[in-house]
Amino acid sequence: MRLLLTWLINAAALFAVPYLMNSVRVDSFAAAMFAALILGLVNTLIKPILILLTLPVTVLTLGLFIFVINGLLFWAVANFVKGFSVAGFWSAIGGALLYSIISWALSTLLIEK
Repeated sequence: MRLLLTWLINAAALFAVPYLMNSVRVDSFAAAMFAALILGLVNTLIKPILILLTLPVTVLTLGLFIFVINGLLFWAVANFVKGFSVAGFWSAIGGALLYSIISWALSTLLIEK
């Protein structure tokens, strides 16, 4: 049940991002749910490998390169999922940052520990 609630919170956060950024577009809540599912899978499976491979750059930039990795993965999912699009690289970084902040805030408010 907690996994389903987390998925719905992430979909709601992704659905809220276009209202705050014009360069991110989500056509429907169903597209947001599918994109949130793919984002969760990508962040679980691919992101740790990318962080490990780019560890020297991440250390050199004091961890700021993780924002680039998040933006690239956000952009990649937007290119893969129909109904979810991002205008460009910098929009992807901003969208990923905004998505994570909204998702964190909703999770903090709605999920009990």
